[in-house]
Amino acid sequence: MIATPERLIIFARYLEIGKVKTRLIPDLGAEAATDIYRQLAEFTLKQARTLRLIRNIDIEVWFTGGTKAEMQAWLGDDVNYQMQVGETLGDRLIYAIQTAIDHGSKGAIVIGTDCPELDATILNQGFTQLQDRDLVLGAATDGGYYLIGLRQCVPQLFINIPWSTSAVFAQTIDIAKTLGMSQFLLPTLSDVDTAQDVRVWQQVKTKYEVSKPRISIIIPTLNEAENLPLVLETLSYAKDIEVIIVDGGSSDQTVAIAQTQTKVSELKLITGASGRAKQMNLGASEARGEILLFLHGDTVLPPNFDLEICSILAKPATVAGAFKLKIAGKGWGLRLVEWGVNRRSQLWQMPYGDQAIFINTARFQKLGGFANLAIMEDFEIMLRLKKQGRITISPLTVTTSGRRWQKLGIFSTTLINQIMILGYLWGVKPAKLAQWYRQWQSKN
Repeated sequence: MIATPERLIIFARYLEIGKVKTRLIPDLGAEAATDIYRQLAEFTLKQARTLRLIRNIDIEVWFTGGTKAEMQAWLGDDVNYQMQVGETLGDRLIYAIQTAIDHGSKGAIVIGTDCPELDATILNQGFTQLQDRDLVLGAATDGGYYLIGLRQCVPQLFINIPWSTSAVFAQTIDIAKTLGMSQFLLPTLSDVDTAQDVRVWQQVKTKYEVSKPRISIIIPTLNEAENLPLVLETLSYAKDIEVIIVDGGSSDQTVAIAQTQTKVSELKLITGASGRAKQMNLGASEARGEILLFLHGDTVLPPNFDLEICSILAKPATVAGAFKLKIAGKGWGLRLVEWGVNRRSQLWQMPYGDQAIFINTARFQKLGGFANLAIMEDFEIMLRLKKQGRITISPLTVTTSGRRWQKLGIFSTTLINQIMILGYLWGVKPAKLAQWYRQWQSKN
C-alpha cells in the first residue's frame, strides 16, 4: 500500500441477500433490506470519492463476506480493499487503525456505510480537526458513533465496549477523558438500523435527486472580467444546469461580476483555491450534477450544448467528450491553428481544456479528478481516460478567446504549446514546465 498523509477506512459487508441489514428484514423483507444496504454503501463511497477530489486521502474498504474481486466488481477498483481481521468489532477496528498508522498515515478515520447524513463536508471537517486533536468522534442518535478518527491507535478505546448498545459513545468519551485525549465532536447524525430509520435515507436521497441539476459547469477563473459576462449570458439559456465559479485570486472585477450576475439561475462562487487543477477539483467536489463540464472563463459554449453532452455521454463506449474549437479573431493563422487542433482531437482523441471537456461525475470521481499539476492537467487526464474508452469530439463548436495568439503571436504560442507537450512526455516535471511557460510569457 502507498502511504498517504490521511486514510479513510470504510467498514462494509459484501452484498448478500439475508446477510446485510438483518434488523430491517422482519419489516421489509430480505431483498428490500439488501437493496437499501446497497444504496447506502454506494452513497458512502460517492461521498468518499468527492472528498478525495479536494483532500489527499487514501480510501480503503475493509470488508467481511465475499472476496476482493467481488467487492471491486460491486464498488469499483479505484479504492483499496482489505479483509477485516479480528473476532469482535473492537478487534477489527484496532487492527485496521494500527495498520493505517504502521503504513505511514498521519491520521485515520473509520466509518461504516449506514449513516446517510454523513457527507464529504463532514468528513473533511473530521480530517481537518484531526490534525490538532487526538480523537474525532461523530455521535449517532442511537447512542453509538458513526465516525471515529485517531492519529495514533489507542486500543483502550475499543476494549470491553458494549457494541450495538446505547452506551457505546458515552463510554468511549469517558475512556478518552481518562486517557487525557483532546477531542472534537462532529454533529450528531442518524444511522439506518430499523425500518423507522429508513425515512432518513429517503429524505437524503430525495434531497439529492430533486435538487440535483443534470449538468454542473465548473469554471476556473483568474482575471476573466472581460470575458466572463458573455460566458455567463450564453449559459442563461440552458436548463437543468448549475454553474460553479472557482476563482484563483483575481485582481480585476471577476469576483464582483460573479457575485452580481443575474443571468444564471443557479450559480455558486468559491474563492481561495489557486491553480487550475485544484480549482476544477474543488468545483467538482461541490457539484451536484450527474455530468461535469469544465469550462474555461474565456470560452463560449454553443447553443444546445446541454442536449449534445447528454447525447454523447449516453453512448456506451464513450467515457468523456469535448467540442470542436474556434478561436475568436480574424486571419488565416488562427484558422490554421483551429484546423490543427480539431484534426488532432479527432484523430488522437486528445482534446484540451479550452475545448470544454465533459465527463460523468461518477467516472471523474473514480479517476480521482485532475492530477494536482502546475500545468498539463488536461493532457494528463486525457491520457488516463483514453485507456478506459472513447473520447468523443462533438461537431458543435466552442469559441475561445484569441488573446494568447494575438498577444504573443501564432507561431510562438503554438511552439511553446508543443514544447510543453513534448517536455511532459519526456518526463520534465510540470512545475518546471510551468516555470518555463511563465518566463516565456513575461518575455513576450
